[in-house]
Amino acid sequence: MSVSVGTPEPSFDPVASAQSSRRSILRRVWARGNGRAGLIIIVLMVLLGLVSLIGIQPHGPNDQQVFQALKGPSWSHPFGTDSFGRDIFSRVQHGIVLSLEISVIAVALCTVVGTLAGVAAGFLGGVVSATIMGFADLLFAIPSILLALAIVTALGPGTLDSALAIGIGYSPIFARVVRGPVLAVREADYVKAGTVLGFSRRRILFRHILPAVSGILAVQVTLALGWAILTEASLSFLGLGPPPPASSLGLMVSDGTNFARIAWWNLAFPAAAISALIIGFNLFGDALRDVFDPSSGRD
Repeated sequence: MSVSVGTPEPSFDPVASAQSSRRSILRRVWARGNGRAGLIIIVLMVLLGLVSLIGIQPHGPNDQQVFQALKGPSWSHPFGTDSFGRDIFSRVQHGIVLSLEISVIAVALCTVVGTLAGVAAGFLGGVVSATIMGFADLLFAIPSILLALAIVTALGPGTLDSALAIGIGYSPIFARVVRGPVLAVREADYVKAGTVLGFSRRRILFRHILPAVSGILAVQVTLALGWAILTEASLSFLGLGPPPPASSLGLMVSDGTNFARIAWWNLAFPAAAISALIIGFNLFGDALRDVFDPSSGRD
């Protein structure tokens, strides 16, 4: 009996590793309790929000029924009504969509800006790295929510302005998170060998550098979505988010505090929606971190 021995695939190839991981990533996340719970929460909240876009709701988010003001939860109004007689359930649904819209735009912005800055600083080094990271450290010294607050105050309240403020506020975090792995990969033997063989920087970046940071980037994006939702709600609570009558969850919480004793549902349901979104993304992000981080000991 003859035994053929194949040549093993190099264990240091990040592209092959990334392709192998993608085939099983969701299965491995689903196998974890926190990943399963987080994914279920995210899917349910997204579906709850998407229903509002179909237009099959019995009440519009801004339909006012003066004689139904501050009515408690019922069959016709599952989450009750607010001080204008508007259906809180419909407003929460639209608030979920609005919150996700702003957060996705903000995280997409900070992912692109922060990743480009981190890759440039880690890969090029020298003066470029010192300049980029010096500016990032300057912004990083300011709490991200305060930085977003200052930016949106200068730009003015609004949907895109809020997304821009949050995105800029979180960009330094992505730059710092990406720069470390890029520095490590840049010093790897296979990257140095590629440089000696005359491979272009573009090839090295797309074949080695970016695949190597894709895992930590995926984790950071998921966790950043939770923080972006919290920041957007905080800005709206302060009146710096989308202006009324927009169905902003933070704005609903702000209005609900005025009636917390006599109409608790005005505060409880929007706050619960915010908490569910944040918990869902945090749980899913924790599971992703367990999967991508081989040193966690839980994979």
